[in-house]
Amino acid sequence: MPPPVRRFFERVLSPGQRVVAHAACTQAGSFLVRPPRTWRPFRAVQTFDTGPPAFAWDARIRALPGVAITVRDTLADGQGAVSARLMRLVTLAAAGGTPEVAVGALQRYLAEAVLLPTALLPREGVAWAVVDERRARATLTTGPTMASLEFAFGDDGLVESVFAPDRPRDLGGGRSVPTPWRGRWYDAVTRDGMRVPSRGEVEWILPEGPLPYWRADVTDLTYRYR
Repeated sequence: MPPPVRRFFERVLSPGQRVVAHAACTQAGSFLVRPPRTWRPFRAVQTFDTGPPAFAWDARIRALPGVAITVRDTLADGQGAVSARLMRLVTLAAAGGTPEVAVGALQRYLAEAVLLPTALLPREGVAWAVVDERRARATLTTGPTMASLEFAFGDDGLVESVFAPDRPRDLGGGRSVPTPWRGRWYDAVTRDGMRVPSRGEVEWILPEGPLPYWRADVTDLTYRYR
């Protein structure tokens, strides 16, 4: 493994650490609803499986008093899907079944695997390549889908940020465009012997500047092991 990756695992895993098979977390934060580019509070439950890689994110975003948008974002069998509904009745957006959506979903899995760091071990299928003394590229394949992310590590050895130069960004109407994307992680805590972040944010990096759209605290995190 590249030196920064080796230091990362030495920092976040305890001796004899068991390998995570399943994880579940709850999140509370704010989400940028577009239009009209307004931050709205949300709560979400997310589950992860590692063999093969999969996740399901179910969020409830408060749009107005008494009015909620429900969002479901998933990766399963190498395919991604996302949908948003108003009051669970009116479909606001839906995408899935395309290579672009699948790649975006697998990139999200890699980015959030820092919450269950054994999922990033080479034995879990992640191939690491050195970028420089503080960065490394992770590549993972599941089913027909392959995705990569660049991980940046801080002085403490933990993941500071993840970056993709060309993550598919949904424009609506079945259209997407490759766009630089970044996620950041903060405030590590120890859970079941593993050092994991408790807070994060993500953003698109547009020509006019960064556009953050998700900020949240991980309010609970539990594991099942192999």
